[in-house]
Amino acid sequence: MREGRGPSPEDENRRLLRARDAIDRDWARPLDVPALAALAYLSPAHFSRRFRQLFGETPHRYLQRRRMERASAWLRDSDVPITRIAFLVGYESLGTFSRTFTSVFGTSPSSYRMAMRGTRSGPPSCVVARWTRPRSRPGTPPRTPPPPESSFG
Repeated sequence: MREGRGPSPEDENRRLLRARDAIDRDWARPLDVPALAALAYLSPAHFSRRFRQLFGETPHRYLQRRRMERASAWLRDSDVPITRIAFLVGYESLGTFSRTFTSVFGTSPSSYRMAMRGTRSGPPSCVVARWTRPRSRPGTPPRTPPPPESSFG
């Protein structure tokens, strides 16, 4: 720490990375800005402002995106009931999960699951993950993945 001027930018960035790592590790648990700010030794307002400057989105939006990435993978790759997926990714309400999922992906979880059924044997999972990754900018239209190519030529 610098004398009388607070932490250096490098120290503050490390603290923010520590908080982001906590989100990456504990995304399914209830997390709030004051708890994350405490991990970074910053006030909640300063933490939110600096997190957005450093990572390009608010802590809440980052957590939401991480949860939606996990939910989309489970919907695509498993037969776990949607209600269970909602609870597994940290939502206490199926309605809130469905509303959030629909706003991020532009389709309901059940419609997404039906549309993604054939992608398991289609493109590599890294391509599917890239195409189905939630956008961080609100109002951006959702992308639809390319159709899987047939192996029959």
